[in-house]
Amino acid sequence: MANLTIAIDAEVLRAARQRAGASGKSVNALLREYLESYAATADAQRRAVANLLELAKRSRAASGGKSWSREDLHVR
Repeated sequence: MANLTIAIDAEVLRAARQRAGASGKSVNALLREYLESYAATADAQRRAVANLLELAKRSRAASGGKSWSREDLHVR
């Protein structure tokens, strides 16, 4: 596991320690959980986009040569 050093305002750290302690966790554990979730979300988004592009490539849908104008798409 890698170590990370961050710079943070002392008052923010104090408040974070109090909130973390109230939930039975450390600031380190909270940051680790947040970063794991943040990274997993980015990976999930990349996979979802890749899956969508693959589905679009395999799609048999066709426009029949129709091309739409802005007005056609935004009928009011």
